[in-house]
Amino acid sequence: MHTLMRITPLALAALAGTALAAPPTPDDGADVQALANQLEQLKSNYAQEVRRLRELDMQVQAMQARLSGKVGPMAPSTATATATAVERGSTLQSGAAVPPSSEGYASTAAEAQQAKQESRRSVDDVKQQQSALFSRRFTIENSLTYARYDRKQLTLNGFLALDAIFLGNIAIENVESDSLTYNVAARWGVSPNLTLNLDVPYLARRTVYQKGGAGGAAAAIAQEQTNGNGLGDIGLSANYRLFGERGWRPETVLTAGVTAPTGRAPYGLDWKVIERDDDDYIRFAVPREQPTGNGVWQANVGLSMVKTADPAILFANIGYVHSIPRGFNDIDSNPDTVNPGDVKLGGSVYFGAGVAFAFNERTSLSLSFSDRISARASTRFQGGKWMKVIGSDANAASLNLGVTYALNQHTTLVTLLGIGLTPDAPDFTLAFKIPYML
Repeated sequence: MHTLMRITPLALAALAGTALAAPPTPDDGADVQALANQLEQLKSNYAQEVRRLRELDMQVQAMQARLSGKVGPMAPSTATATATAVERGSTLQSGAAVPPSSEGYASTAAEAQQAKQESRRSVDDVKQQQSALFSRRFTIENSLTYARYDRKQLTLNGFLALDAIFLGNIAIENVESDSLTYNVAARWGVSPNLTLNLDVPYLARRTVYQKGGAGGAAAAIAQEQTNGNGLGDIGLSANYRLFGERGWRPETVLTAGVTAPTGRAPYGLDWKVIERDDDDYIRFAVPREQPTGNGVWQANVGLSMVKTADPAILFANIGYVHSIPRGFNDIDSNPDTVNPGDVKLGGSVYFGAGVAFAFNERTSLSLSFSDRISARASTRFQGGKWMKVIGSDANAASLNLGVTYALNQHTTLVTLLGIGLTPDAPDFTLAFKIPYML
């Protein structure tokens, strides 16, 4: 670091007086030029030191601001005061140019507080998606999610001869489903540690059923498409912050909620018979309209955790969903019969973890894994016993890639791509969310 020399007006006057008192010599011009060059060099070094002080001051404030929950509103720091004083001295005494505050250096307490808020924006956006943002009084979020589901099932109607040769018909059943979900969510910050959430989804679904062996011919394929749209299952939940982030301990949030069966249930739907055998046995039938809900009340409880480790943000969650049994007028999958009974969906355990990287105060990239394991469902016809539904258990795991970008002070754009890792998960999902925070 260069050594700073203070050139005062008195010193300059003394030098000027000495120069005037002495008789002029041929070397005076060279001496004056040397002194002028030295003065310009000192001015340049002085301005560089002022600039360096402001840079260090800004770096310290930014690092303090990223320690979320630890640093409150900051008063002007010593470095800022020093930089301001040095800047004034430089302007008055040397006339050297110094970098203005518009170049990104905090020279006032207001600028330091603004820099702190901007540096936390990426962290706040991640917290908003993982649990809740308790510093906001009210948030409304609009989201649009597209999901693609494609599942093939090989059906063998025959037997094996000599454990190698198959005798009989081979049919391939394929189910392709596309769903588009628009969800409006409202978040109320009741207190610094409690928020209430309301989610209202609207679904539009299209499903294509394909069945081989139409008309008894193995090469023939029958296909039918059904659609369905309407209100989905409305959810109401609450988030309570158990612990704030401090030291090694992450911010921990407890979530509890219920989901009401406001959507169209998948039980008791009208069926469309596509093909029957000669003995009137139904070979191919599909529902006339697609369901938009699961038909039962559900309650869920979970924990989510977020930990900042600049520039990374770590998060994880775990929870359980319990379904309450409910009776329906018809739970038989045979279109020709009507059998009332009860349905009890299996409990589900969900968990996930991931990491987000804050590129700057506006943008962050996240990578996460999520899984939901569901137990078998059970049905009970009226007056009968509970029976497990074979094939109703599921393990839906996904790899998720997300990007958040702050459009302005109140609005954020969130994009999320989910890639299915197991047959029970959708092939992929693509979601766009726009939370508006007040």
